[in-house]
Amino acid sequence: MPGRMLFIYTREEVAKHNTPTDLWVINQNKVYDMTEFVLDHPGGADLIEKWAGKDVTSVMLDADQHEHSQVAYDVLAELCIGKLVESTTNINFDDSTATSHLQHPLKHYTNPEDPSISAESNDFFLNSRSVETFHPLNTDIKSDLKKEKFLDLNRPLFYQMFNCKFDKEFYLNQVHQPRHLPNSARLFENPYLEMLTKTPWYVIPTIWLPGVCYHIYLASGTLGKMTIALLFFIGIGFWTLLEYSLHRFLFHVDQLLPDHPYALSLHFGLHGIHHYLPMDRLRLVMPPVLGVCIAIPIIRLGYIIFPAYVAQGIIAGAMFGYICYDMTHYYLHHARPFGEHLREMKTYHLAHHYKNSEAGYGITSKFWDHIFGTELQPGLGKVE
Repeated sequence: MPGRMLFIYTREEVAKHNTPTDLWVINQNKVYDMTEFVLDHPGGADLIEKWAGKDVTSVMLDADQHEHSQVAYDVLAELCIGKLVESTTNINFDDSTATSHLQHPLKHYTNPEDPSISAESNDFFLNSRSVETFHPLNTDIKSDLKKEKFLDLNRPLFYQMFNCKFDKEFYLNQVHQPRHLPNSARLFENPYLEMLTKTPWYVIPTIWLPGVCYHIYLASGTLGKMTIALLFFIGIGFWTLLEYSLHRFLFHVDQLLPDHPYALSLHFGLHGIHHYLPMDRLRLVMPPVLGVCIAIPIIRLGYIIFPAYVAQGIIAGAMFGYICYDMTHYYLHHARPFGEHLREMKTYHLAHHYKNSEAGYGITSKFWDHIFGTELQPGLGKVE
């Protein structure tokens, strides 16, 4: 079953979300974002707004006020964004009360190997400890296909996409619900095409570092070391903007995507598969063929805009920035982060995958997300 990523909050943090446009509640130590549900609440918006930022556990169980049905609890489960803790420090993950689920007719069981994972819901509770050892449960392929009716992960995926009968809305909903497999899913029946879709992380520096050195060499024929260093860092800065722009406006062009199987297949190949199978080790960094196709027009544009020796220094920095980007991307998905920045960026990027794919486009930093108003705060969506 597709998984979600959830977060931990204190009562003080929940209490801040107490307005009709930003409304959270607590129920049995779980935190729920009710903002989108307020107007649909059968008891009226006023009743739910009265409890904004508060604990509704006693109200939900009070038969005198209104005994809630199983359907109500099913709806509530879909709105869960995290769990309640007394403090975000010194959390004991062996404490069963820290991971308690809804106690009404719903019954969930925690994974004994990791109490922060619910075996039934396949939800992931993210915190400074669990993000370092993030290993989601594998998807039950037969069960997923039977329930979701999307793609059969046992068969080549591109053939299914090219011949799909579902519409864009269904596709986007499904592709942003992550699945997890122990090995890479097959995209093509043809072994040569299949080989081109798989890229181990070390291929990126192997292919692109010579390009960095070559452009530095070209620039050194005209420019001094200090000038080349300045242009190199300008190129790195340019890449960070390009990283953000490509991720937001090319890879996430969801709203402008034509509702046609070929367009959906193109989207799936460019980036959709990464959101569909985010922990696939061989499809995390950009395949060299795709990377070259994107790089050539950008490099040519650089030579048109700038004198050749200036373009060479900037291109060298931009290529190096790209290498750092793809290495960081792989690291955030599969390594135990060291240092505050990398731990923060791993939490941030996994939230982009498991919480809100329409924000949080930065991989190496949040800088351009902050500038353009797409910064993602865990559990909140965009920061206003």
